[in-house]
Amino acid sequence: MLKPTKNTSRYIVLIVLLLIAFQSMSNTQIFAGSTASIPIKNYLKKKIEVETTKERLRCRGELICGLSQIPIFYQRRGFFPAWCSDKGILPQAESLITEIKGAHDEGLEPDDYHLANILSLIEKIKNQQALEKTVSPELWADLDLLLTDAFMLYASHLLAGRVNPETIHSDWTVSTPTADLTNILQSALNNNQIKKALIDFRPNHPGYSELKTYLAHYRNIAKEVHDSPLLVGTPLQKGDKGTSVEILRERLIILGDLYADNKDQTDIFDETIEEAVLRFQKRHGLKQDGIVGPRTLEMLNTSLPKRIRQIELNMERWRWFPRDIGNRYLIVNIADFKFWVTENHRRVLDMRVVVGRPYRRTPVFSAKMTFMVINPYWNIPQRLAIKDVLPKFKKNIHYLEQQKIKIFKDWSENAVEIDPETIDWNKIEPRNFTYKLRQSPGPRNVLGRMKFIFPNKFAVYLHDTPKRSLFKENNRDFSSGCIRVEEPISLAVYLLQDDPSWTREILMEAIEKGTPQVVWLKRPISVHLQYWTAWVDETGRLNFRHDIYDRDRPLDRALKEGRPKA
Repeated sequence: MLKPTKNTSRYIVLIVLLLIAFQSMSNTQIFAGSTASIPIKNYLKKKIEVETTKERLRCRGELICGLSQIPIFYQRRGFFPAWCSDKGILPQAESLITEIKGAHDEGLEPDDYHLANILSLIEKIKNQQALEKTVSPELWADLDLLLTDAFMLYASHLLAGRVNPETIHSDWTVSTPTADLTNILQSALNNNQIKKALIDFRPNHPGYSELKTYLAHYRNIAKEVHDSPLLVGTPLQKGDKGTSVEILRERLIILGDLYADNKDQTDIFDETIEEAVLRFQKRHGLKQDGIVGPRTLEMLNTSLPKRIRQIELNMERWRWFPRDIGNRYLIVNIADFKFWVTENHRRVLDMRVVVGRPYRRTPVFSAKMTFMVINPYWNIPQRLAIKDVLPKFKKNIHYLEQQKIKIFKDWSENAVEIDPETIDWNKIEPRNFTYKLRQSPGPRNVLGRMKFIFPNKFAVYLHDTPKRSLFKENNRDFSSGCIRVEEPISLAVYLLQDDPSWTREILMEAIEKGTPQVVWLKRPISVHLQYWTAWVDETGRLNFRHDIYDRDRPLDRALKEGRPKA
């Protein structure tokens, strides 16, 4: 062990002083060389302190949106500028401006991030420098402030979306991710990694990047194709001939469904065109018959600008999607009437579903499926009991008996069962209907043989159904909000595969007993009910769907709303 000497004592003192110095620098975050002039720092400090007392921070006629973060960011830096010095603009600023210009590639608007004002200030500064005039500290400070807010605003939009869906959809719930923007920005400045920091804010799901690729592709197509003629007239099918077939062929080539060169163009609806129509119909969720009927014609005539906007809207929806969804999850795409299960990046199960009617929409949210119920009772929601069951019962006194529905005094846990014949139904109206209706397990049960529960505030779940014919329909929006699954047995077998006490045979025996049974999952699974009207499927092809709930229009309006002006 070294004995303390005069020199070692001096070293200890020096180390302590250095630590104090580094701590001081970390508190103020003064960038390399302290090249910023004191007047810029003083102006920034004064502007931030004065403006924030007004509960709004303004700069060059624009509101600074990062009011809660920007004062903290500059206080930590001792109010020294981040993007410029009295000598000029730093490389980090150039990098940020390049990224903001690229916001268009993300389906966002560069001008939402002060771009016009930033470029105008830079031009003014450069003009003054060219004339060898002293650039005022005010110009430098305002430029710095706008750049800082631009980074924070753009980062937050990439991270969580430009629009909060809960403000436009009452039945859409998201878990907003959080990030320490001040620390992330300072770290990016220290390491010259502005571009990387912003890339890291983008959704990390392939679904987002795939849509981004198609956005660029469709924009390129739109530049090349200006006034493509519309398809009109009677339906087209194999064997038809004429100008309409020529237009159809050209449209299918443009959209990538027909793999042909211009030299192959012909006015005959041949097998090649029929195959292309089938591909188009599959991508658009249409009946796949190879015939260009009214619905296929409508989709073919949808303009490229509308499709481009649809892609942009669904990129925004991906920004609302949870970032960390794990290696195993179930996703329902409400607009596509389907769900699929992914495990370790591989799709292991998918099937058709029935979703809520437009006036009883299936909500959007994420939850954890924790248990399932074999042979479930159906406690009929009060709303449905009043609107659906009560009118039928008044018309047919035997309706409850036929449907094996029992009536209870109220919704309390130990409510007494009541004989329906003891109630004067002529006096029962929606306003005084306080009874609980419960349908017993059996072939008529609305929930079928099982239901799959992921607790949520909407009381929505997946379940079986006795109405099997509905799965043959192309548009399957027939439920009251819950999701009916086409193959409940297959889903149950998959969910129980980790439990050795359950096999397919044991499951079928439990169903045959007809007795309600709760089964807890040994391995719960994340469930995400989503709504995408444009997405890229597992084969890499772009799909579009009809907006069954009319959700695209309010989102389009919200995205078009500019930031509030100062």
